[in-house]
Amino acid sequence: MTDMSPENQDLMKRQLDNLDKVTNLERSKHRWGVVFKAFTVLYLAVVTISIGMAYWGKMPPSAEHVAIVRLNGPILEGKPAGAATVNTGLRAAFEEEDAKAVVIAINSPGGSPVQSSYIYNEIMRLKALHEKPVYAVISDMGASGAYYVAAAADEVFANESSLVGSIGVTAAGFGFTGLIEKIGVKRRQFTSGEHKTFLDPFSPLKEDEAKFWSGVLSDVHQNFIDAVELGRGSKLQKSPELYSGLIWNGTQALELGLIDGFGSVRSVSRENLGIEEFWDYTPKDPLAALKGKLGASLQQGLAGAIGVNGEAGYLSMHWGQ
Repeated sequence: MTDMSPENQDLMKRQLDNLDKVTNLERSKHRWGVVFKAFTVLYLAVVTISIGMAYWGKMPPSAEHVAIVRLNGPILEGKPAGAATVNTGLRAAFEEEDAKAVVIAINSPGGSPVQSSYIYNEIMRLKALHEKPVYAVISDMGASGAYYVAAAADEVFANESSLVGSIGVTAAGFGFTGLIEKIGVKRRQFTSGEHKTFLDPFSPLKEDEAKFWSGVLSDVHQNFIDAVELGRGSKLQKSPELYSGLIWNGTQALELGLIDGFGSVRSVSRENLGIEEFWDYTPKDPLAALKGKLGASLQQGLAGAIGVNGEAGYLSMHWGQ
């Protein structure tokens, strides 16, 4: 380097410095890449172990016990109280020989008529197939679609302050025709059916269409009534308000024959069956335990990537409050 001019020596020094920086940067990227890959492998391992524990890690006791299946929250497709989840738990509970009875623990405002009907029908099918007693126990609320499900049980229990009933159907919306006229908006819509847009909030409501929609709801309401009467039979008290959509407390529900008595899951198991031990057959979300431990954002991203916990759409017609 002694033969180089000062300018060349300075250039060479800068080039060596740049080369050193690039080398250090590549080493740093490599280290972080290894760390990230190790974290990803660790995370996936935890998820796999959690799924395995959720489905295979725990088995019901080999002694006599009461099977619990929970119906919590809105009854909607893809949700914890949807038919797919609840019916999976019901089938497991009924098929277990050591489960001497099934208790459906209910705390729900209702939801989809279809999902509620699926659960009701599955209870009826399993009852006939396994001849195993079924009890429904309502805690805070067993309204609309949730009561539809409860009606399939042999006996229904609640607390004196529980909210029970609401045997009716609701379909609500809004009308914005006056609003768009007021702000000067002209809507252009093209359809190939005379009544294709009869639920459109930007179109005027026609009398014949309103009558038609009321008829649809009445038919669904009648399905609800038929299911309740099939399940409860002569226990029901004849009252003009029974199927009006009103909701009652537990004491009133007992007088109307909507429930058979007062009790909790534990008291019903103990007093009606003489069995202290019970087991929860409700399917669990295998990723729920990871929330808040390895980062909610990463867990949500992974759940979305593998299709877990996806949001489900639902109809505007509901049984519920």
